[in-house]
Amino acid sequence: QVQLVESGGGLVQAGGSLRLSCAASGRAFSTYGLGWFRQAPGKEREFVGGISYSGDSTYYSDSVKGRFTISRDNAKNTMYLQMNNLAPADTAIYYCAAKRTPASSWSLSAMYNYWGQGTQVTVSS
Repeated sequence: QVQLVESGGGLVQAGGSLRLSCAASGRAFSTYGLGWFRQAPGKEREFVGGISYSGDSTYYSDSVKGRFTISRDNAKNTMYLQMNNLAPADTAIYYCAAKRTPASSWSLSAMYNYWGQGTQVTVSS
């Protein structure tokens, strides 16, 4: 069992930056693949990016590639999402998630076993 708690959301102007954190409690954090998803009002939840259990591999959606960076610190049981050059289209609730199966798809939310409660990111124009 893994519990996930996101933090770091807030209001930022377009072009600004935010760093989200996802703190985990529970066993074997370093064996889980981790992902970030977001959901804007009236839209489906979408994949933002993912990171392998070791942190050696990262994956990003085309919409955030080059602007967002995912990292993790297994010693601190924490994952991060550094978001730069934010745009109003990035406004959403951001969720972190953990999956037990390393080979499963990164972008499919159904592949993830545990979810945080989400943190709101609002980007003003």
